[in-house]
Amino acid sequence: MMRSRPYAELAAAWKALRSHGIRVREIACVGAPRTLLVAELGEASMPTIALSAGVHGDEPAAPWALLSLVADGLLDARFAYRIWPCLNPSGYAAETRTNAEGEDVNRSFSRGGTTPEARAVLTANRDRRFALALDLHEDFEAEGCYVYEPLRPGFAPLYSQEIVAALDAAGLPVQTFSDGFDLGAPPSPHGEPLYVLDRGRVLVDYEAEMRAFEGLPGSLALMYRGTPAALTFESPRPRPWDERIAAHRIAVTTVLARLGPDAR
Repeated sequence: MMRSRPYAELAAAWKALRSHGIRVREIACVGAPRTLLVAELGEASMPTIALSAGVHGDEPAAPWALLSLVADGLLDARFAYRIWPCLNPSGYAAETRTNAEGEDVNRSFSRGGTTPEARAVLTANRDRRFALALDLHEDFEAEGCYVYEPLRPGFAPLYSQEIVAALDAAGLPVQTFSDGFDLGAPPSPHGEPLYVLDRGRVLVDYEAEMRAFEGLPGSLALMYRGTPAALTFESPRPRPWDERIAAHRIAVTTVLARLGPDAR
């Protein structure tokens, strides 16, 4: 398995994209001695997609896949983008799931943010509305790729089935869920089912999961603030590096192709 490349190298690669018209800046994490990179692409008048990776520091392929999507010009030009290249740089550097304070950043997006990283993201996003959000992850236990698609009551899944079909077409592994597969969710306090599981797909009951989590994941926080859809894509951490990169690229480009040009 390929060891992750240093965070300084990742940050330098993003900053080098400024010569290609990508707007890259650093945002302070108030109360912590670190910053987050944020990148912007496209005009503010266009429907905006939020893309993020690296909220768990021991999931390194996702940030590099996100970089490759931008560097290779694979993002659909019909949209603008706000991109968080690595939401947990201290965890990335230490190769840990949590940040330097031992907190899971992905469970910290409620109440204005309970980690320095979440507060920085929520503050920067406070005046923004997104047409879609996609967060890239990796799963240590998975043998194949899968996607979480949270659904509000009465809504049908729009993206997950096409992602699975695209992965199949590319010959990449797709997760089949067995009994006991750990999705990392807390038990529902009301005993209500949180998910419907299908091959490669976790269809999430948005309202039930909102009630179940004490701290909101970034995807649910975005939906709570009005983003119509917020997907989480997981590649299998034990698989080869290049395969994981390819899977993330397919997930993002498939979702963008599915999204209509009139999205707001």
